[in-house]
Amino acid sequence: MDIIKNKKIFLIIAAVIVLSGMAIVAMFGLKPGIDFTGGSLMEVRYSTLPEQAVVEEAMAELALGTASVRHSESEAGNGYLVTTRDLTDEERASLEARLTALGTEGELVRFTSIGPVIGEELKDKAVWAIGAVLGLIIIYVAFAFAGVGAPVSSWVYGFMTILVLGHDILVPVAFMSLMGHFVGAEVDVLFVTVLLTILGFSVNDTIVIFDRIREKLKLNRTETKKNIPVVGGKDEIQITYHLTRPFDELVGEAIDETITRSINTSLTVLIALIALYFIGSSVTQLFALSLMVGIVAGAYSSIFIASPLLVLYFEKKVKPSLNK
Repeated sequence: MDIIKNKKIFLIIAAVIVLSGMAIVAMFGLKPGIDFTGGSLMEVRYSTLPEQAVVEEAMAELALGTASVRHSESEAGNGYLVTTRDLTDEERASLEARLTALGTEGELVRFTSIGPVIGEELKDKAVWAIGAVLGLIIIYVAFAFAGVGAPVSSWVYGFMTILVLGHDILVPVAFMSLMGHFVGAEVDVLFVTVLLTILGFSVNDTIVIFDRIREKLKLNRTETKKNIPVVGGKDEIQITYHLTRPFDELVGEAIDETITRSINTSLTVLIALIALYFIGSSVTQLFALSLMVGIVAGAYSSIFIASPLLVLYFEKKVKPSLNK
């Protein structure tokens, strides 16, 4: 597969994905969970599951304000996840008694309560965590590729990596936006863990390909040394590199040599996540599904977006100055 030769096709696909993702998020938004808004989460299971409409009607009669009811399923049985505002002890006891009486052998299996101040603090920390990771990645990649020399600056590798990571984050965020709109899925701290995991996985995959590009550049270049006189000091040596083969050809070879490794690594992770989705509990199902979406997006971007973007930058910004 000549990825670099067909780079415009892959970059157009990426642009469509990004624009579609932005449109979905703008249209539906994200549904924050109690981790960020504060509130109470109660999970009740039954041996004989009552209709969801019955549960919703019982919630309305208790007058606890805006609440959501979602079906949950696991090996332990079927039940409902009920999200409400922060409850007092009396309200919690009343809600538990009402819900457990709706079906056969009703049982409270989980109750979580988070205050609004803690929720706001968690939201701020999540934003700072993602921002810090992105900033550190730029610095790390720039210094890691400082020895490349030519024809593209090491900082360009860092910014290309960030552009690709933006794609990788947007895809699962758009997925969660759709899930929130259609099935009521909520964004919580676990989803922030998904995003950070995707960032780490994707940047590792991208750097592997970039590192192979660096090896190709070092093996296919000549250097010219020139003494620069310095008044009152020791002469400086200026080193200029010249590639012996076209840049796009070297990048294409680097992709061909690493694409099998990238695909195999992604497939290995996907197999583990598929097992977690089908064998794990309902709590981890959305986590596994979101992570699968992100892993697929990261694998695509590392192979079909990062390096083609690098070549496109070279053709538009660097090559014209070299031909002068």
